[in-house]
Amino acid sequence: MSVGGLVTNVAAALTETARVRPYVTAVACPAGRDRAGRSAYTHWTFRELDRQSDVLARGLTDVGIGRGVRTALMVKPGLEFFALTFALFKAGAVPILIDPGMGIRNLGRCLAEAEPEGFIGIPLAQLARTVLGWAKPTLRIVVTVAPGRPRRLTAHEAPPAPLGKGVRRVSLADVMSAGLSDEPFSIAPTRADDVAAVLFTSGSTGPPKGAVYTHGIFAAQVAMLRELYRIEPGEIDLCTFPLFALFAPALGMTSIVPEMDATRPAQVDPVKIIDAIEGFGATNMFGSPALLKRVGEYGAERGIRLPSLKRVVSAGAPVPARVMERFATMLAPGVQIYTPYGATESLPVASIGSDEILGETRHATDRGAGVCVGRPVAGMRVEVMRIDDGPVASWSDDLSVPVGEVGEFVVHGPVVTQSYFNRPEATRLSKIKAGDGAEPALMHRMGDVGYRDREGRLWFCGRKAHRVVTGSSTLFTIPCEAVFNTHPEVNRTALVGVGPAGAARPVLCVEPKVWPRSRAERGRIVRELREIGSKFEHTRSIETFLFRRAFPVDIRHNAKIFREKLAVWAARRVR
Repeated sequence: MSVGGLVTNVAAALTETARVRPYVTAVACPAGRDRAGRSAYTHWTFRELDRQSDVLARGLTDVGIGRGVRTALMVKPGLEFFALTFALFKAGAVPILIDPGMGIRNLGRCLAEAEPEGFIGIPLAQLARTVLGWAKPTLRIVVTVAPGRPRRLTAHEAPPAPLGKGVRRVSLADVMSAGLSDEPFSIAPTRADDVAAVLFTSGSTGPPKGAVYTHGIFAAQVAMLRELYRIEPGEIDLCTFPLFALFAPALGMTSIVPEMDATRPAQVDPVKIIDAIEGFGATNMFGSPALLKRVGEYGAERGIRLPSLKRVVSAGAPVPARVMERFATMLAPGVQIYTPYGATESLPVASIGSDEILGETRHATDRGAGVCVGRPVAGMRVEVMRIDDGPVASWSDDLSVPVGEVGEFVVHGPVVTQSYFNRPEATRLSKIKAGDGAEPALMHRMGDVGYRDREGRLWFCGRKAHRVVTGSSTLFTIPCEAVFNTHPEVNRTALVGVGPAGAARPVLCVEPKVWPRSRAERGRIVRELREIGSKFEHTRSIETFLFRRAFPVDIRHNAKIFREKLAVWAARRVR
């Protein structure tokens, strides 16, 4: 697999690993309980996963889901999810991956935009598709993933016939039967710039959008992650987010999917996560900040140690230093928690480890300097552009702001997606032409604001859309909130603006660790927060505080705060 070559297919990495390490476990997924009442697991080796995905790729191609066919994939995390995803890549089809937790309305909107021709889903997803009319105008092949063993077609049987009004409906068992063969499947000779998948953003700061991934982008991500974190074949990955779990087989790692609801990491059972790490000897772990907080609190209180872990990776939102500190008590000396910075449209962009955060940058964060997200990853160019809400057609160096000044992060490199699917206006607003030529590469505007320090590190100050512009200044969310988050009774805060654009009133929403028992107690906390804010120039103008029991957060990581919703809520309570 080569990013720079003419032909590349991300699934080729699985086939290569199956060749050199055929009998090593590739994927292990929950399968009920053992006699002791603990989570039991079923698994496939790399050889089995490669063969199963070969069978499915051949069968999918036979029923009409082949090269270039956009196909919605809505199955639960498990062996079939891995086999189907790699089968679609092998066939040259284009999987459409959408978080089911984003809500029925957003799901329907995403599917309408993606215009899938194929739909692979569990019965519940198929029921929703039928009742709600998801992608009805474009669908021509539907595959239902239901329990049961595949049956082999005899020589006298024909493949399943189309049913309904022009839509062919088959089961996964029928697909497997059609694909059964002892011969390896010939992976589609896709090129680096061929579309590999459409991955939808979480929609935490606007409508979800489908980022168009090419096989070259996937290949570059695999190479960058391997180099960045020194990942070696044979490692064991515990991944609590299904999409990231797909990287493990491509990196030659065993992927362990723990027993949990992936849409609710903040409510995970710490025992099941710890049991999976210990039971499989996981060397790598990916988890959202919310999951690390819950597992870290449980483990720190009980003095639990996880000596097998060589690294922990957390993404989706800034990880509070106190969360890192608590989780780090379970790790062996020298093992770090890494926080890669990026987005669905470009990942990774930068990275930093817990040693640097806990030893240095956390103190600046508490004083309102923003959150340090580290130095750009090798191969990635990061610019800091003056803040502008309008489109920027082409890049010029005079758009850059000086070191230390807050602007918008703009990135360029091999993992940067070049467009959103069926969203030309969103593409126009988020992409900047990077050079001359008939088809110049595009830079991506992250939509995040921050600055570069004199050491070349990037400091994240929040989303551009969340900045609060008052009559006299511009307030950025992360630097302001971090100051108030130092209060011992505060879980987290969120800055929003109430009032007309350009003359907004800054309002700080407060989520306490324990709900205050009386108005007097709330008054005391407000006075203390005002005292904290008065010590810093950028927080002195914040005088309005509203308490809320729990903030609305994104489904994907349970960490990104929906400040737009909080702003509407706050506007109804501020006179």
